[in-house]
Amino acid sequence: MPPAIVVDRISKCYRVTPPGERSDYDTLRESLMKALTRPFRGRGPRRDDRFWALQDVSFEVEPGEAIAIVGRNGAGKSTLLKVLSRITKPTSGEARLRGRVGSLLEVGTGFHPELTGRENVFLNGSILGMSRKEIGRRFDAIVAFAEVEAFLDTPVKRYSSGMYGRLAFAVAAHLEPEILVVDEVLAVGDAEFQKKCLRKMGDVAGEGRTVLFVSHNMGAVQTLCRRAVLLEKGQVKRIGPTREVVAEYLKASDAEATVPLAERRDRSGEGRFRFAELTLLGPDGHPRAYAVTGEDMTLKVKIAVPDDGPLSSPLEIGIAVREPQGMRITELGSHFVGASPTTGAAAKEVTCFVPRLPLLPAQYRLDLWCGVMGETEDYLLDAVVLEVEPGNYFRNDKDARLPVTEKHGYCMIPQQWSSAGV
Repeated sequence: MPPAIVVDRISKCYRVTPPGERSDYDTLRESLMKALTRPFRGRGPRRDDRFWALQDVSFEVEPGEAIAIVGRNGAGKSTLLKVLSRITKPTSGEARLRGRVGSLLEVGTGFHPELTGRENVFLNGSILGMSRKEIGRRFDAIVAFAEVEAFLDTPVKRYSSGMYGRLAFAVAAHLEPEILVVDEVLAVGDAEFQKKCLRKMGDVAGEGRTVLFVSHNMGAVQTLCRRAVLLEKGQVKRIGPTREVVAEYLKASDAEATVPLAERRDRSGEGRFRFAELTLLGPDGHPRAYAVTGEDMTLKVKIAVPDDGPLSSPLEIGIAVREPQGMRITELGSHFVGASPTTGAAAKEVTCFVPRLPLLPAQYRLDLWCGVMGETEDYLLDAVVLEVEPGNYFRNDKDARLPVTEKHGYCMIPQQWSSAGV
């Protein structure tokens, strides 16, 4: 059987227009203003104003295969999906897709704020290529999936961000294309609904349809896809089994001690407070890309806040620690020790000091959560990878040995042993 998707040496170049130069997209007014101001501009050296978002990208996807596209922000993932979805043309190369394509790149495109949820289901379904009869046949399933039955006849401008996202995804998820192209923006709603979304995409793949999935959620990628493509600076760095590709991606991501979070779209919550950055500090207080068993560690979190004034209730901040297979080991929480910020100014930068780190060597996942009175403001699953290197946890004993992660678990606790008569 021929491949469902063939990506053949695709490149995409964008022209970055220098200030003052004419662009193909200028209005008449902009063109006139640039012409009038040209005599007053200097003649500096002309720079290369081309930006290659993709360069000679090639791979194939078999029918019924779910494949992931991973890479850091700016690697070219979204550009590739837009090329495959015929939203933009490649500069060179070609893509061949067999069958109807459902592109889920912008959840909620076509939703009108003044229309009710019911009306927007039909409007959005039509935009995504469904006939009115098809929408009517799937309407009950869409509403049940979105869990918004009580608000169907309410204008969506009154929906919370979670309700809006759930309804938008539900409409998109009930298409029946041969090829499903899914961007990371589909990780909407709370943690339980995100799992529900992933199960739905797993069902699509299980029905023999082809899935192309982009996400920063490495747990979801490994659950859904057996194979992955790693993009770096617009080029294919590696194609292979998902576990191996994810390991290489995470290793490259760990090169920086500070992880930017502001641009992450796979998040949920009301969004008044949002995680912007996380930095790992070593025992000397300097940024470091890894932690060491038995050494002091500090996590510094920067949060975008609406204003600097007093908060109605303290902003609770939680950092969940999960082992490589996804099982939660423990959680660090400002509310556990009564240290939650009470003003916007205090919440801008919060640190969590962990003395004598008890984690054994491994790659851990950190989930970030913040909320007010238990209500989620921001939640990031797989926000950061924490690389822990070997160290001497029992450093006060010269004969102490470091336990082995595979044999003894992932976490140590303080302990003292004695023998009878000693």
